[in-house]
Amino acid sequence: MKFLTDPAMRKWLGLALTIIVLDHLTKFWISSTLDYQEAVPVLPFFSLVLVYNTGAAFSFLADAGGWQRWFFITVGVIATVIIVRLLKRHAHEPRLAFALALVLGGALGNVIDRVVLGHVVDFLYFHYHDLAWPAFNVADSAITVGAVLLVWDSLHGKPAAQRS
Repeated sequence: MKFLTDPAMRKWLGLALTIIVLDHLTKFWISSTLDYQEAVPVLPFFSLVLVYNTGAAFSFLADAGGWQRWFFITVGVIATVIIVRLLKRHAHEPRLAFALALVLGGALGNVIDRVVLGHVVDFLYFHYHDLAWPAFNVADSAITVGAVLLVWDSLHGKPAAQRS
């Protein structure tokens, strides 16, 4: 754990931890406020709704019979190891490290749900008439923003030859 002595690394792991805490505080609040599938309109195009997702993004594999829980936990743990190694290597590249920390925090937020609850708690629901985006959560938002930033960094960051 020598890498924890690096202040930059501690900062990025702190950001990931902040995402996890914010994710779980919001999930706890929604779970203690709403009944399952209860929707509370906030804006004409946005509602809070308590739903459970046993699958991945867009409920992919949600009806797979239960094996997907352990599959997604395994994928999350492997991703965590890879991201921490990447963070260790790129801790002093703020744009890349920020993106990695967001993905790390989001991935761990959802992995914790899968381990403890067997599903992920989702509650942010955007819709317009008959069009709707699947409900998601803070962890999903962090993963999405982090992934977009990773793509941005790969297109506009240092050339790959300059990265060690």
